[in-house]
Amino acid sequence: MSFKDLQLTEPVLRALQDEGYAQPTPIQQQSIPVILERKDLLGCAQTGTGKTAAFAIPLLQLMEGERQSHPPHGQRPIRALVLTPTRELAIQIEESFLAYGRYMHLKPFVIFGGVSQVNQVTMLRKGVDILVATPGRLLDLMNQKIISLRDIKYFVLDEADRMLDMGFIHDVKRVIAHLPQHRQTLFFSATMPPDVSQLADSLLHNPSKVSVTPVSSTADTVQQSIYFVEKDGKKDLLVHLLKDSSIRSALVFSRTKHGADKVARILAKAGIPAQAIHGNKSQNARQNALSQFKNGQTRALVATDIAARGIDIDELSHVINYDLPNVPETYVHRIGRTGRAGASGIAISFCDTEEREYLKDIQRLIGKNVPVVSGHPWESKGGERPQQQDNVQRRPQQQSQQHRQKHQQRPQQQPPRKHHAPAVTDQPVEPRPMYRLTPQHAGGDQARALHQKPKPQQPEPIFERPEPTTPRTTTPPPSFPKIGVSGGSGGRKRTFRQR
Repeated sequence: MSFKDLQLTEPVLRALQDEGYAQPTPIQQQSIPVILERKDLLGCAQTGTGKTAAFAIPLLQLMEGERQSHPPHGQRPIRALVLTPTRELAIQIEESFLAYGRYMHLKPFVIFGGVSQVNQVTMLRKGVDILVATPGRLLDLMNQKIISLRDIKYFVLDEADRMLDMGFIHDVKRVIAHLPQHRQTLFFSATMPPDVSQLADSLLHNPSKVSVTPVSSTADTVQQSIYFVEKDGKKDLLVHLLKDSSIRSALVFSRTKHGADKVARILAKAGIPAQAIHGNKSQNARQNALSQFKNGQTRALVATDIAARGIDIDELSHVINYDLPNVPETYVHRIGRTGRAGASGIAISFCDTEEREYLKDIQRLIGKNVPVVSGHPWESKGGERPQQQDNVQRRPQQQSQQHRQKHQQRPQQQPPRKHHAPAVTDQPVEPRPMYRLTPQHAGGDQARALHQKPKPQQPEPIFERPEPTTPRTTTPPPSFPKIGVSGGSGGRKRTFRQR
């Protein structure tokens, strides 16, 4: 099947030819006809199968037909909203709309946080047809009355599973509350856990379901392998692997932002061009690192899961999981960066002792065992604890035997120590006197005597302070004579004290 069989218009076909697209992917073959019929869609496809083109191409065709039949008067209203979890994914979706709609008169635009809103507000006031946004910046501009969603006819929620993982569920619900009731909703997700299915049921109305692969499955074109290595040996193993010139480009995943920076410094120190990308980096720094990695200037890009979401790099040869994810679905997202659109790729994972449980969950999710690579210098056994080091000093056997014989030669009877109990004799032992009675055990006079506390005796004073015989006198303040000064003819006087 070709794109001509999907009833696409001539401007769209020309743009796809310029992009080098010849045949649609399975998700595109099933999604494009459904969207052109103006039906709600629930698409479940793994990362890298062409989901962006699956909804961008038909939306452009529908909106271009509406523009020709009903030309807008005045400012362009926002008619399509695409909600994405990350800035990188939002930028790439806007680039896809610009590429597929280059021969149309539609205006897409992207907004995201982390940068100044001045330029974004300026472009929005000029008019936008398709808005690609992240939840935070969209709600911010909506609260400022800069963006209105009353004219939305097409709503796309992309990477819905990652949106929920990142904690955007409440922001998504606030955005949905401002959308018109009559709209076409397209719901795309790489995985379909129960909470994502519940959100889809609340958004979609009689949707057409499209699923090109089983839920949470990995692509067959990705060759997976696992290295059992302790945490201290991961950095040495990573440098050892990247010394191989056959690895043209590698996307290295770290669990934390601090870990990503640390791994990038280790690789740079070893002479391997590498940069880190994560949420603490500025938007310009992230874009520069991503562009240098795409151009080949940087050989290794160390990223966190959130920052790498939506990274679309052609011919990415290797994905390396420096830290195994604790969520099995995240493993599917990570290795989906390579082997895209039918191309082959290699996914390498490091697993230390603490991450063995994560590996079991991953293998249970994907339904197969990941092959283990053995024989490397930093190997640790997969199912056992690492053996003790050889430099541990142990007690010689001869010394232990001498120590045992020495204890056997000790006399059996030894004089009793001072704190031991006295030896038992035939003489009767007098009972010890009772020094204290409690109210529960005492009775009669004993109980009354127990509760009566003796009055403390007043100690005799050592000396007595003599009482003053004469009363204390106070010296009055000195008085000064008053001198009167006449005020002239008016008879006015002023007085003051002379000092």
